[in-house]
Order: sequence, then structure tokens, then C-alpha cells
Amino acid sequence: MIVDLPETSTNAVAKKMVELREAGGAVSLGRVLTLVVVADRGEPTEAAIEAAIGASSEHPSRVIVLASGSRKGESRLDAQVRVGGDAGASEVVVLTMQGPLADQPHSVVTPFLLPDCPIVVWWPGAAPENPSADPMGRIGKRRILDASKSAHPDTVLERRLAGYSPGDTDIAWTQITHWRALLASAIDRPPHSAITAVDVTGPAHSPGIDLLAGWLRGTLEVPTTRQIGSFEVRMHRPEGATVLSIDQNGNAVISVPDKPDGKVAMMHRDLPVCLAEELRRLDTDEIYELALRGAVQMAAEGAAS
Repeated sequence: MIVDLPETSTNAVAKKMVELREAGGAVSLGRVLTLVVVADRGEPTEAAIEAAIGASSEHPSRVIVLASGSRKGESRLDAQVRVGGDAGASEVVVLTMQGPLADQPHSVVTPFLLPDCPIVVWWPGAAPENPSADPMGRIGKRRILDASKSAHPDTVLERRLAGYSPGDTDIAWTQITHWRALLASAIDRPPHSAITAVDVTGPAHSPGIDLLAGWLRGTLEVPTTRQIGSFEVRMHRPEGATVLSIDQNGNAVISVPDKPDGKVAMMHRDLPVCLAEELRRLDTDEIYELALRGAVQMAAEGAAS
């Protein structure tokens, strides 16, 4: 069920949510967190809502979508409430703020936060330079960003590190989870000789590839290069390189000296899957921080050379 509430107030929206919950027999006791989705003005919100609903099968939540409209004119709040089949295992409230109210999202969202539940703040588009200092970011235990949506992809990770705070994470990091798992598996296989250097090749201005290279550098603590081209990770060993690449069918191929190639079918990790993965943990992702620092250090060294 979807109910539109134009020119409303937070009190009226809260009352309507209670009415719909009681009428439909839904309860909020099973909600495990509050997910606050912060959308910029003019940014489409439907894809973010669908992703949150998709993730709700694993993480039943109250989803609060904040959409800022025009800052001209008088303050105005328009709302939409979704429950039941239109909200998955969650309940969704979309709040569109106009006029001066658009600059006060914290006051609008506060009445809808579930008590005694963790709060996760997600920017599906452009994120603030310092998320933890942002009025919305301050209320979140976790803050989910997406470096691939930055208007300046060549410097986005440097700026992410400058404004980093424990609890920050990134969809670009989550999208490479399967690649990290494959590389960890390849490292654990014979031969068990030491890796002496790593070359990571991938498209330019790809935060995910940069983070992958930074993760390998920080984890293996060996010289690591980031090159431009088709995707490939080459881990050098005395007897030859262990290589992870992609074949023409989109399969991951792991090549080890003197052994048959191993192939793994790779599925596209869409936004609901990545969001659900990020919602599984509410503690600090120290490995992401390690990868972020490694990626920025490599970029600085490349610029200096």
C-alpha cells in the first residue's frame, strides 16, 4: 500500500504510519535498524528505495528517504508512506522537503527514528566531504557512501580518506567482495611461496579497482602497482605469477604456473545485494580503511613519480 500525504507535518505522517500498521496487522517489533537514505535535490530516489526494499528481506528496517526539493518559497513537507507488499519486509516513508525546511533534515527525520535500534545513513548519490560531521551523518552508527557516483572520480578516494571516520564504508568496496574472496583463495593455494609484488590492472577512474589494489598492498605488504587496461591481478612469486583475469564469457580465471586454469562464474552484484551486505555489520570496517589508505598512498606515489 502506498499513501501520499501532500503538504503535511511530521506528526500527521507518524499518525498515518500507526493507522496503516494497525489496519494491516503489521508490527514494527521485527525492525532491526533504521535506514536513512539521503538523496540530493533532483536525484532519482526510486532506485534507492527499491534497493532498500530488496535488502529488507535480510534486514527488516524502517526506511526513511529524505529528498530535498527547491529551497525557494515557503517551507513545505510532502510525504509518502509505503507498507505491506510495496515495502517488502520494511516500512518506507519518503519525506520531500521544500523551502528553508530542506536545510533542516535532522529535525524532520528525528521523529521517525526507531528507539533502541541502530541507525545507518546511506547516500546513494553524491555524499558530503566529511560524512561523520554532516548533520545526518552524525546520527548514524554506519555511513554508506558510493565513490563511483562522485563527480570527481580521480580524487574521490583521497577526499574520502581525508574525511574518514570509523563507521564509514563504500558501495564501491562492497562490489569487489567476490574478487577479494577469489584472490584470498588463490593466495591460500599451493604454491605457498611468498608473493614478492602485485600488479593490478583495470579501467581508469575506477574506485573499486583502486580499493582492490590498496587492499592487496596493505594486506600483503609488498610493492603494488596500479595500471590502466583490461582487468587483471598478477601476483608475482619466484616460480611464476598467479593471475586473476576475466575471459570473454565474463568468468573469473585463476592461472597458476604448471596447473590447469580454474574458472569461476561471476554474477553481477546489484545494488540491493551490496546494500544488504553492508547492513550485516555495524562495527568499524577496518579492512576498508586499510584498503582506502593503501589506494591513496599508491595514487600519491604515482603522482610523484
